[in-house]
Amino acid sequence: MSAAPAPVTLIFLHYWAGSGREWSAVVEALGPDYHCLTPDLGGFGDAPAPSRGYSVEAYASEVEALINRQQLADYVLVGHSMGGKIALDVAARQPPGLRGVALLTPSPPTPEPMREEERQASLRSYGDPAAAEATFEHITARALPDALRQQVIADNLRTSKAAWDAWLLQGSKEDICALMPRVQVPVFLLAGTADAVLPPQVHQRELLPCLAEATTFHFIEGAGHLLPLEAPGEVASALRQFLAELAVG
Repeated sequence: MSAAPAPVTLIFLHYWAGSGREWSAVVEALGPDYHCLTPDLGGFGDAPAPSRGYSVEAYASEVEALINRQQLADYVLVGHSMGGKIALDVAARQPPGLRGVALLTPSPPTPEPMREEERQASLRSYGDPAAAEATFEHITARALPDALRQQVIADNLRTSKAAWDAWLLQGSKEDICALMPRVQVPVFLLAGTADAVLPPQVHQRELLPCLAEATTFHFIEGAGHLLPLEAPGEVASALRQFLAELAVG
């Protein structure tokens, strides 16, 4: 009797000033059907500074190194916000074994639309608990339990200053749109209709023109920017549908 095929691996990439633990409820909702990796990216969560720097390209190389260490042969990238831009850079490299990319309200491949005064305010807010709490209020639309509120604030405050500044001054400004024709796998886009950070119209203007026409775009009503925390069940259902369309898992 032949052994059952190994489950597809989902590699979850988190948002800026977050950590891999944002995916806990999504992974739980997916159950045992998939092998899930939720790494902290360099300078965030418990991860040390990345060895290759803080550019989008460097983070993508960090993800590629993880893929190689794990010897993955069948996997899907799931990127949220900053993690979405990194996932697209990885996909543009056409690594073997990549089956698809799911993007949750991603930072676009073009420079992220942000007013300079907002950028400077974010730079000044590093390490400020009151600012971290205000950020939580701004980036969420659905009510969350206090434990998750404290988790988001704690992840914000434990981000390294180097990683914090580098995304604001470098990564978010990078333009990798010219690389997007090299993304040859299906791409699935999910956004919250109440996202105050990257609302759906930003994806329509900045992301979709860079991607293949077959890219699918779906919405979660009334959700803000932190989709994996605000709507884990809906995110898991959407991922299951995408994976079914890829005929994996």
